[in-house]
Amino acid sequence: MKLVKSLATLLTVGAVALTSTAVFAQDKGAIGIAMPTQSSLRWISDGNELKAALESKGYTVNLQYAEDDIPNQLAQVENMVTTGVKALVVASIDGTTLSSVLQQAADSDIPVIAYDRLIRDTGNVDYYTTFDNFQVGVLQANSILKGLGYPENAGPFNIELFGGSPDDNNAFFFYDGAMSVLQPLIDKGDLVVKSGQTGMQTVGTLRWDGAVAQARMDNLLSSTYSDGSRVDAVLSPYDGLSRGIISSLRGVGYGSADQPWPIISGQDAEAPSVKAIIAGEQYSTIYKDTRELARVTADLVDTILTGGTPEGLDTTTYNNGVKVVPSILLTPYEVDASNYQELVVDSGYLKAEDLQ
Repeated sequence: MKLVKSLATLLTVGAVALTSTAVFAQDKGAIGIAMPTQSSLRWISDGNELKAALESKGYTVNLQYAEDDIPNQLAQVENMVTTGVKALVVASIDGTTLSSVLQQAADSDIPVIAYDRLIRDTGNVDYYTTFDNFQVGVLQANSILKGLGYPENAGPFNIELFGGSPDDNNAFFFYDGAMSVLQPLIDKGDLVVKSGQTGMQTVGTLRWDGAVAQARMDNLLSSTYSDGSRVDAVLSPYDGLSRGIISSLRGVGYGSADQPWPIISGQDAEAPSVKAIIAGEQYSTIYKDTRELARVTADLVDTILTGGTPEGLDTTTYNNGVKVVPSILLTPYEVDASNYQELVVDSGYLKAEDLQ
């Protein structure tokens, strides 16, 4: 009997040891993820998708949101470095403020991946994963022209311009991409910026804040369109801004039979804005499959940490002021009422019930 018990004990201990070894073998270490805010549906989705993708590869994940507070994000990243993460993935609030903490990461041989927002003014960012952000702006501008029926309907059309946050490098790519299409038509007179407000220094929207966009649209309507003229189109680089702009326009009677909605662009295919597209309030948005961005970022982290060589990198587009950062650029897509079902519902990006 004792021999049977001893054998059983040995078998149990052996099984536990094997199990422990298997679990330990899957633990590749911790990855730090610094996200800007949970006030945007988009960043919540990104954080969850990236965390799941890394965990599926055997990493533990320290995911932090800074709620658009720069000192908070700096403290979070510094804590991740101090606790010894294997790699950092950072979607920065202000891509110019991280130089000091990323020097600490470099001193500890921690690779840094900028996630969808370029980190500027430091040599200590190793890779950048994002979408083709200039093309995002091109798509937004072309969707506006399509919605206006241009060039068959020659205009002239009144258009107002909104930019993203000036501390986000992407905002300049979005704006420049859009203006590469719109500026020639403004110069030609087919599009008229009736307020005269152009340029990122004037039209930028700090922290991508929809309330700020709504207040600016209120001011534009009262200062420029109180003479009875009509806003025909609004370049908006992000869905959260678009919703603020729509609220402002609704307040002065747009959305009625007598005053139809302007053609309004957007970005990120957030569920409330896709619903607005279905309702005819917002004309279009740009769909960027953040699931794919999370997947390629997780693959990149794993490739780096396991000694592989990343492939398919863009090595010309993104200069952060110190160096050209090797980048992975994914493809964005325009979404409107004609194709939202195929692109964002059938693909599983949004659930049909999210749009009810």
